[in-house]
Amino acid sequence: MKYNIKWLQFDNNDFKQFIKDCKDIIMPIKPKADIVLKRKFIEDVISEDVGRGDLFSRISHSKEIRAYIIAKSDGVLAGVEYIDAMANIYNVKLDWQLSDGDSFKKGEKLLYISGESKTILSLERSILDIVLHASSIATLTSKFVQKVKPYGVKLLDTRKTRPLLREFEKYAVRCGGGINHRMGLDDCLMLKDTHLKTIDNLQEFMKEVREKIPFTSKVEIECESLDMVKEAMSAGADIVMCDNMPNSEIVKVVEFRDKNYPHILLEASGNVSLETIEDIAKTGVDAISSGSLIHQANWIDLSMKVEDV
Repeated sequence: MKYNIKWLQFDNNDFKQFIKDCKDIIMPIKPKADIVLKRKFIEDVISEDVGRGDLFSRISHSKEIRAYIIAKSDGVLAGVEYIDAMANIYNVKLDWQLSDGDSFKKGEKLLYISGESKTILSLERSILDIVLHASSIATLTSKFVQKVKPYGVKLLDTRKTRPLLREFEKYAVRCGGGINHRMGLDDCLMLKDTHLKTIDNLQEFMKEVREKIPFTSKVEIECESLDMVKEAMSAGADIVMCDNMPNSEIVKVVEFRDKNYPHILLEASGNVSLETIEDIAKTGVDAISSGSLIHQANWIDLSMKVEDV
């Protein structure tokens, strides 16, 4: 465990004795926010499954065992950070054979888990669900990333995440090689078609925006035509989204941007699939966003087995 201490002047030889004599002034550092969030998430997952107690644990005699997770299909691993946090809570030992973001093949063993049988068997479904959910998103994301990689285009996710799982699912996207779009309404101002319907004068509105939002916050404006793009860029957008535009129209947007506002980033979105994304990448946009990285990810197949005792 790490500690904060009041540093004093003393000889190096006295350091160990100083620590022993002054434990009363040593205070543990508070856990980092991400660790606290992961712990809360894990405790909720376990509580959902274990409920008032695992019935098998009531009647079984606990013994030391070793289990492993084996891949029954190809994929990209994600979930390591969360299972590591779980192991710290429930006192089981992990021996990962791969890291987050690594590819695996059917038949590979991804993880060995050692500890008390009651604990491991109670955690089995929760461990598998976390790794399955995250790895399935990472696997699909990786397929999209490979499509756009030759063109230097960034692959972004969206806020189309399952309720209360945004941090977890966006973490899985990162494991697959994708990049997170905004995490929420508080880290980037995005003016979508619904917002624009309420704005009478975009130029005046953007002046007020710059006076009221944080200095470091970017503004992205969703556009459906070249004319809308011109208005958004003139008003001072940092990022312009080409929403559901034909690729031929996006090419015109890229040409206009390059000539007049080369500092503005272009994002394409809408009708993005593994079949269409490469053609979109060829238009010259900086990034492509797709909610399908998460909501269209089909679960891969993993299983846990216990070695002979």
